[in-house]
Order: sequence, then C-alpha cells, then structure tokens
Amino acid sequence: MNDFAPAAAVAAEDAIVRLAGVGKTFGATVAVETLDLDIRRGEFFTLLGPSGSGKTTTLRMIAGFERPSAGTIDIDGRDVTKTAPYDRDINTIFQDYALFPHMSVAKNVAYGLQAKRVGRRDIPQRVAEALRAVRLENYGARNPAQLSGGQRQRVALARAIVNRPRVLLLDEPLGALDLKLRQEMQHELKRIQAEVAITFIYVTHDQEEALTMSDRIAVFNEGRIEQIGDPVTLYERPASEFVANFVGTSNFVERGGARFVLRPEKIRFALHAEAFAADGWQVEPGRIEFKEFVGMFARYTVALDAGERVVVTEQNLPGHSVFDRVAAGDAVHVAWHRDSLYALPGNV
Repeated sequence: MNDFAPAAAVAAEDAIVRLAGVGKTFGATVAVETLDLDIRRGEFFTLLGPSGSGKTTTLRMIAGFERPSAGTIDIDGRDVTKTAPYDRDINTIFQDYALFPHMSVAKNVAYGLQAKRVGRRDIPQRVAEALRAVRLENYGARNPAQLSGGQRQRVALARAIVNRPRVLLLDEPLGALDLKLRQEMQHELKRIQAEVAITFIYVTHDQEEALTMSDRIAVFNEGRIEQIGDPVTLYERPASEFVANFVGTSNFVERGGARFVLRPEKIRFALHAEAFAADGWQVEPGRIEFKEFVGMFARYTVALDAGERVVVTEQNLPGHSVFDRVAAGDAVHVAWHRDSLYALPGNV
C-alpha cells in the first residue's frame, strides 16, 4: 500500500494566484491542457518540468504575455484573464536580466518606480531598501558591466521587488550562471523571498534547484500537471513513474506483482550477504557493470542475478567506501530495507 494523496486544496482566502480551467493551444498544438492551480500567499512555488512540458507557457499566462485559450486567472481575488501585463501588480525576471547598460545600478532599480510615478522624495529610500535586501547596498554607483553574473542577477531582483509586487515571476533566472554561483544564488533567492514576503513563482527544469528552494512544486509533463506537493512528498512519494524519474534518480523493482520505486541512496552495498542478516532486508546478488566517482559520493550500476539493474550511490565516508576495493565485473551483494520501497499508485 502507499499513502499518496492529492495535494490539499488551498482555501480561497489563502490563494493569491488561482487558475481555473486554464488551457492554451497554438493552432492544433496543445501547450497546456486544462488545469486548476492555486498558489498560496507568500510561498515559493515552482513550476518544474522538461522543455516543452507547459511550465513556461503557464508562467506567461499568469504574467499576461499569453492569453489563455480557456479558463480564468485570478490574482488576489481579481480576474486578470484579459488584463494587460502592466496592470497585474506582478513583475517578471528573465534569464537575461534585461538591465540597462548605460544606467547605474541605482538608476536601474529606480526605473520601475519612476515609470509608476512614485514620488521623487520616496525613490532613494525605496532603492536603498531594495539594494540592501539583495546585499548590494554599496554598489549603487556602478554600471552593470562592472558586476559579476550573480551581482547582475541580484540587481534584476532588486529592480523587481522595489515595486513591491504581490507576485514575482522568475523564468529560469539562474540558467546562465555556473554551477557554484547558481547554488549560491539558490540560497540567496530563498533568503530574499522569505525576507520580503512576496509570492515567488519560479520556472525551472532543474529538479535539484526546485527541491532546494521551493515550498511546493508542480511537476509538468506534456502540458499537464502530474503532481503538486512539497519537496519531501514529491521525492519520497511520487504519484507516477514520470515524477519518480524526473525528480531525482529512481530504480524500479518488481516484487510480488507490484512495481516499486527505490532510490539509489537507500540501497546498501557490501561484499558479503551476511552483512544484512537483520530482519526486513532484501538481499540480492549481482555484478558491478561500472562505477563512477562523483566527488561527495560514488555511483555504481549493478546488474542483479535476478535480471534487474539498479543504480546504487554510496557516500565517500572514511573507512566505509568500497570504491577502491571493487571493479567492473566483480560479484557483490546489494540490499535494501522493505521500508525503503514505495509502491507507485495503481501498482498495488
């Protein structure tokens, strides 16, 4: 049995963005099938999926850049389905940041306030507050060309939050950064979002990014939402084989006519079966097909004698790793506890 249940409905008073029966077609192509989606006030909500899955089209419909072919979109209780983007009290950050190269950082941040005709006396304080929130309070006089990629991303974020929108949309804003900087900015985005208490709706195809930052995630596949849930639920109790495969790495094993998800880190690895003599462990003999050193952990592909193939990950802990003691072709035993198996819905 599995304990998966659909995500609980969001109360109307808690939803700041509500999509009801929303769909989008381009000619004969269905980009987004009919979907209902509620996003809570103040949450970091991520639309996750591969290219062409419908996540960016959904974001663009919320922004007003695309009009739904069907359904309605409400923002803070107001129907904005046919409302222009500039009249939706939302801001959008794109991957290229779109900063004005001839303006200083402070003037870039102030631009939106000037466009909204905020009082001139209030603008310097609002700009200072926004730059302080993104930890760039000493960079106001610089030009974008003098900044690193991460700093330019923060300027774009400051320019977006300075207008105090109800909702901030972020379309893969970290995609152009290198891995280390991208990881640093993931933490910074989450910190800033909690500090300014603005609802963030974030689009990415990077499952690690989504798991790291999000309060909840909607997993898209071929124009529909496969599952909505918090990161732990999506990872530990995927609603479908697609979610299990896309959110992390999964092994699929057949036992007693049922199909189970088994995560690589939950498989133990030893050279002798007696290492798993305790109750509740399933022990399987097999042979290593190949091994990979990935830094913090090692990854092995093991062909089981029973005919299945599993991926096993093992942390590189002193005195515990077997990486230097095994090679491709070696006979090994792997084991997993029965509590580590999760039965996919409809397969029990």
